[in-house]
Amino acid sequence: MKIINYLKQNKFLSLVLLAYMVSFILRPQFAAQAFDNSAYYFIEMIQIMPMIFLLIVVIDVLIPKEVIINNLGEGSGFKGGILALVLGSISAGPIYAAFPVSKLLLKKGASIGNIVVILSAWAVVKVPMLANEAKFLGAEFMRTRWILTVISIFIMSAIVSAIVKKEDLPMDESSSELIVVNQAYCIGCGLCEKMGPILFEMVDGKAIVKQQPMVSKQIAAVENIAKKCPGNAIQIPSKVA
Repeated sequence: MKIINYLKQNKFLSLVLLAYMVSFILRPQFAAQAFDNSAYYFIEMIQIMPMIFLLIVVIDVLIPKEVIINNLGEGSGFKGGILALVLGSISAGPIYAAFPVSKLLLKKGASIGNIVVILSAWAVVKVPMLANEAKFLGAEFMRTRWILTVISIFIMSAIVSAIVKKEDLPMDESSSELIVVNQAYCIGCGLCEKMGPILFEMVDGKAIVKQQPMVSKQIAAVENIAKKCPGNAIQIPSKVA
């Protein structure tokens, strides 16, 4: 009974198991090959994820939040984009290992645009991959593809940043330290931007957090702005306040 309840709660897992069962009945050779591939990637994940979790701990404990904000945040500009490209390019491991790292960087103040650059570079322009590409397809091919890919990455970063905002992302316990503007409550008066232009800005008639407060003086300023917000749209987590 417990197994049935578990499968009901995890519908995707149930569909995968059902697909394997049907494949073993109809095409056992194909199913066996699929199972071998799944086992390979599962073993790879077990080997890699402990190192990724260790990296997450190092970033969370040893790198101050203000360092992330200054170098990868909304105001980091061209420098932040280049740093994000370098970080993604020198990374190791499959792309799924980048997701927990990216989530932590977002939590500590990295911009969505720079996260897009990190993920994209991690996936398609890693240095070890470029070396193999040059070996098999030639340096000119690799160089041309790299240039066009990097241009595409930054264009995609700008588009995603314009469409997706941090407040659109799932807000769970791990991201509860971020100050956000509830878009449903924001009336677009612009008071927060006038009182704290470093921290808030207006985009399409709605206020967003431009930069997370880094020092106690800025946190106090946000608290004051939140009290005067006519829509009570500025949400300050207790860990910050």
